[in-house]
Amino acid sequence: MSPEKRPRPKRSGIETEEERTWVEFYRRVRSDAVLAAEVLAQLDKDAEMKRSHLALFLTCKETIRREKARETRNKRIGFFVRWLAHTLFVVPWQVLRQFGGEGRDIAIEMLPEPERSTRQAPLPPSSPGVATPPRRSRKARLDAPAPAEAGTEKADPASS
Repeated sequence: MSPEKRPRPKRSGIETEEERTWVEFYRRVRSDAVLAAEVLAQLDKDAEMKRSHLALFLTCKETIRREKARETRNKRIGFFVRWLAHTLFVVPWQVLRQFGGEGRDIAIEMLPEPERSTRQAPLPPSSPGVATPPRRSRKARLDAPAPAEAGTEKADPASS
């Protein structure tokens, strides 16, 4: 036999399965930061394991660094989106409310005076230079009872 080809010792089923599991960790650790943190914690506990699976250890570290960078980027993007929404929607609304408060008072002053009903006290006589608006005439409704009749109906409902 040549010294280049050494016969490998036969492995047990457990060792073969253990090797397959480690190979799967190498694949999965690249995409799963939680798994990478768990594997990293296990490798940190056992120095011998860490030396024998150094590539896995470094892959876990890289995955965790990449996840932290992703979270930092997402926070920056989220901050920018919140700032943009605040600038585009909240600030203009606050400015409108601020100026609207003053404008509301002006708009109320510009509204016409309400018409005075006959129940209010009569207006004082106007000066000769000021024209007064014509008064409405009070026409009696044909279907309405006369004032004297209305009082007697209310006072004595049994008399009818």
